[in-house]
Amino acid sequence: MPDVEIGNLVIRKSHGKDIVFKVTQIYQDDIGRLQCVLKGMYLRLMADAPMDDLEIVGVEKLCKEMVDLEFVHNDGLRKIMMRRDKDKLRMDMSRSDATKKLESYDIPGRVLHLDGDEEYLRMCLKTYHQLNIEAFGRCIDESQQAQQVVALIDQYRPDILVLTGHDALLSGTKKDFRDVNNYRNSKYFIEAVKQARIYEPSKDELVIFAGACQSCYEAILAAGANFASAPLRVFIHAYDPVFIAEKVAFTPINRTLDVNEAITATVTGIEGVGGIETRGKFRMGLPKTPY
Repeated sequence: MPDVEIGNLVIRKSHGKDIVFKVTQIYQDDIGRLQCVLKGMYLRLMADAPMDDLEIVGVEKLCKEMVDLEFVHNDGLRKIMMRRDKDKLRMDMSRSDATKKLESYDIPGRVLHLDGDEEYLRMCLKTYHQLNIEAFGRCIDESQQAQQVVALIDQYRPDILVLTGHDALLSGTKKDFRDVNNYRNSKYFIEAVKQARIYEPSKDELVIFAGACQSCYEAILAAGANFASAPLRVFIHAYDPVFIAEKVAFTPINRTLDVNEAITATVTGIEGVGGIETRGKFRMGLPKTPY
């Protein structure tokens, strides 16, 4: 049996050692077998596994995972900046001759991000900063987000609300993908969305992304989210909510964002994220004051 401890990075032998997890909890089941609660290193997934099914990650695999994560992050930023340059050129060309003489400034939508994972939240907040998006973050367990979301919306008055963390289809349940009781945390995301919509019913005034790996996509959208995961119950990447929020934040207020373009900008794509037509949150201001 491997000498597994809380905080170790591990892989599951029974699943082909495909995903790197961190051990967050160890407990004994009803027959005295040691079980571990796992969270994905870069996928928003939670899982349980017998300790004897786990193998501690070697240096070579860990280095590869870190390189892959950094590549996804940097590649995403590069594509976003290229798209923004094209959008800015198009907007500048559409301005009148009089306003072209004035220096403008950007006011993208601002984000409130509630995340059940503190490490992922730090990663996301760093990325928002790199993307010049004003973002406020709170690490709140998925089960508590519904109780706190309204007060935080009232405090920060965001344009975009992100509700995420970890989720998964529960093992041993019947394959009824529409039953929210078959998911680890989907019911909590649904309730948090409902509470947010009581505060702000308009899907254009407050844009909501909610969900994590394998979440009950249809029920989250039905609760009032603009974007959710996961249409085909696949794993989603840690940065997927950020890339959706960025697209909303930088789409002009007088335009409906291209849903397909927003989804394909994510790491996971159409199998992991979906949504509805949504008005953008970006505003241009002028003139830019010298002060």
